[in-house]
Amino acid sequence: MNISIITIGKLKEKYLKQGIQEYLKRLSSYAKVEIIELTDEKAPENLSESEMEQVKQKEGERILAKISDDTHVIALAINGKQKSSEELAKEIDSLATYGKSKIAFVIGGSLGLSSEVMKRSNAALSFSKMTFPHQLMRLVLVEQIYRAFRIIRNEPYHK
Repeated sequence: MNISIITIGKLKEKYLKQGIQEYLKRLSSYAKVEIIELTDEKAPENLSESEMEQVKQKEGERILAKISDDTHVIALAINGKQKSSEELAKEIDSLATYGKSKIAFVIGGSLGLSSEVMKRSNAALSFSKMTFPHQLMRLVLVEQIYRAFRIIRNEPYHK
């Protein structure tokens, strides 16, 4: 299975990079996981609605350029469906069973994802109704993907 995590913005915090690297190393025996960092659109703090849409549009174009037609796309979105770790594992396992060997998880910029990215997505996933830093969500996502593979294989870890 090939899993891409497509994300807007560069990861700067050393402790987050170390955590992500640890889970990527653990995941290497289950799947090929790649993190694709795309540049965020520079924007001032107080944007109008139309300016916010333009920023999301530009970031969305960068995201969509990295997604092939045969990829199953899961967007991380605050209004997405919340799932348990077991439910996420079941979804990943089901995708593999039915020949979907390419999965992309998409984490948008600080303004969220464009409507075009949401339309291209096969599913929207929410980790919580709370807002988290996008950089931290990368670590949480990689850990949950690792946890999913441990659950799928009935290996100890997830309790």
